[in-house]
Amino acid sequence: MNRLDAKMLGSMLIGATENLRRSSSEINNLNVFPVPDGDTGTNMTMTLEGGLAEIDRECDHAGQVIKDFAHGVLLGARGNSGVILSQIFAGIKNGLFDKADFSAIDIAEAYKLGVTKSYAAVKNPTEGTILTVFREATEYAASHINTDSTVEDFFKLHIEEARRSLARTKEILPVLMEADVVDSGGAGYLAIATGMYLALTGELDTSSPMVFSKEEKHKVDLDLFTRDSVLEFGYCTEFLLRLTTAKCNPDLFDITPLIDKLTEMGGESIVAYKDGDIVKVHVHTFTPGDVLSYCQSFGEFLTLKIENMSLDHTGDARGKDKEREKLSVITVASGEGMSALFYDMGATYVINGGQTLNPSTEDFINAFEKNCAEDIIVLPNNKNILLAANQAGEMYKEARVHIIPTKSMMQGYGAISVITPGITDIDVLCDNVTRAANDVLGCEVTRAVRDVTINGKSVKRGDYIAISDGEIVSVEDTKEAAVMSMLDSVDMDDYELITLFVGKGVTPGDRVHLTEAIEEEYPDCELTVYEGGQDVYYYLLALE
Repeated sequence: MNRLDAKMLGSMLIGATENLRRSSSEINNLNVFPVPDGDTGTNMTMTLEGGLAEIDRECDHAGQVIKDFAHGVLLGARGNSGVILSQIFAGIKNGLFDKADFSAIDIAEAYKLGVTKSYAAVKNPTEGTILTVFREATEYAASHINTDSTVEDFFKLHIEEARRSLARTKEILPVLMEADVVDSGGAGYLAIATGMYLALTGELDTSSPMVFSKEEKHKVDLDLFTRDSVLEFGYCTEFLLRLTTAKCNPDLFDITPLIDKLTEMGGESIVAYKDGDIVKVHVHTFTPGDVLSYCQSFGEFLTLKIENMSLDHTGDARGKDKEREKLSVITVASGEGMSALFYDMGATYVINGGQTLNPSTEDFINAFEKNCAEDIIVLPNNKNILLAANQAGEMYKEARVHIIPTKSMMQGYGAISVITPGITDIDVLCDNVTRAANDVLGCEVTRAVRDVTINGKSVKRGDYIAISDGEIVSVEDTKEAAVMSMLDSVDMDDYELITLFVGKGVTPGDRVHLTEAIEEEYPDCELTVYEGGQDVYYYLLALE
């Protein structure tokens, strides 16, 4: 094939997603630590599914297909690998969006832009990761094609080098060699590239419609608005509007007059922004019909959602839309107890997520829209969520978004404890919050799922391990012994507070036994215990 058209491109993107989905469990298991919390394959699959949801299979312009796909991937990005993947496709899109079809040279040049943009998205790029695999595969394929090369030539060369590059990740990162695994993000990218090539050559059937994984939706309580109710809060109205040349000039369309008009119509909590020829609007209004009629004068709706705000769509009344305030605090938590604790400590909204359930860029943007304030403080509480939070913060323009780089729920707990409404200097507040997060020494206790030797520690499947600051600090026969061994490994004279978050799988007897042991061994420390209800980790500890 000398030129890649829109129909084949769509098939290749489906092939990439399907092949990745088939490999996702295997990729999830490529975890340095022998812990059942790997989620790279799942995150990358859901990221690509976000892209597929945006494309029109009937479109005959390949540039539009890759543009729509890249936009969906950007919003659907989950986890660090998902965000990097979104930047890869954003760079590729920049090189192809204005072309109806692509030559091998066109694709090679666009992939080079993907390399540049993905590396720029990471503050300190680490070699031996998805970045390396994509870069080396792109450089190799680009240097071995010419104007006579076919599209198949480029992708064949690309995946051949991606496979070799993935194998080399062990040599680049010693921690991978010690754990005897290759980089999970790189493995995910190889699955994507392979799926694209198999679809291109007809070896992977992409004719069957894909069934996307669905997130669990909270049930709407219809009894909250009865025949005798009076509309008090109005309707939360959200939509995507495609600006059309038949109704306006999409290139010259200014979002400001639209916002002014919605305000004049009595709209509140208005968030609206323009991305190319698509306008996204969130508004609270008592007359959604008037809003829709006005906005339809500029184009046509792609998606539309209208919800009576008297109904609890979030599953927690504390997470409902609020009028614009000075400060909102958005945090991420896993476990009902952890979510309730963060709400009690002052969180405006808690995004359900964490390890194995990373929220997407769009999840953060939706939280910003529904809890918009002049300043929004965000606590991601997981190092694998940080890039998605940062990406959302950069995209959102209706408030000042401050991402505090909390890498665990324990750090988030320390951070939110110093957020008080009385501080008016947001920079000082953010400095205090960041300092409080960094002052927390966190620890996670879980059970090993495979044999491994890391940092000189031999771990057998079934052992209980305590992980602190990125290292396994204790290996024991019981989860309670792992906690005590971890505490024994640090200088407890430096700490005054011990906070224990109890997860699923811990019996009341186990909890009592452990708390009594901690109080007896460390009588000078103040111990606080919460029922966190988190998955994967039996115990979380925060030392301050």
